[in-house]
Amino acid sequence: LSLSLSLSLSRAMALSTAFKERLDQMEFTRNQRLSLLQAEKEQQGNKSQILATKHADIQSIERKCLMLDQKIAAQNLKITVLRSSIEDLDSKYHCSIQQLRALKSEVEELKELDQERDKYYNLKYSEMNKFMQNVQRFRSENRLQVENLRNQVKELRSTLEEYHERNNYLHNTN
Repeated sequence: LSLSLSLSLSRAMALSTAFKERLDQMEFTRNQRLSLLQAEKEQQGNKSQILATKHADIQSIERKCLMLDQKIAAQNLKITVLRSSIEDLDSKYHCSIQQLRALKSEVEELKELDQERDKYYNLKYSEMNKFMQNVQRFRSENRLQVENLRNQVKELRSTLEEYHERNNYLHNTN
């Protein structure tokens, strides 16, 4: 009995040692797994933090992209407005050029008319001068003729008076 008890005891001790070793090994494995899980949890936390940072960076970049898109849209609008303004100015420029050409043509026509008028007035002035000279000459000639005629009339009167006087004298003497 004692042997059997001692055997049992030794067996129980052996079992107890084996059990304790197995328990220690299981505890060690459990601690190892917990440590690995903790490390994995920390790693997942770090990855989550990195992912959150990257996500925030992406959102920031997306906001910047949206802002740039808005700026591009605003610039495109400005470009469209400026193009429209340029086209409007271009149209006004072409209208102004056409008006300028028309005015230049009108000015040329007016210059030609002015030159023709000057020629006409010069011609009429010359004709008037000739006419005035002719009038002066006619007046002078007529004055002379009138003077000559008056003189002739005087002479004729004088002659006629003489003739009458002679005739009266002759008539009286007869």
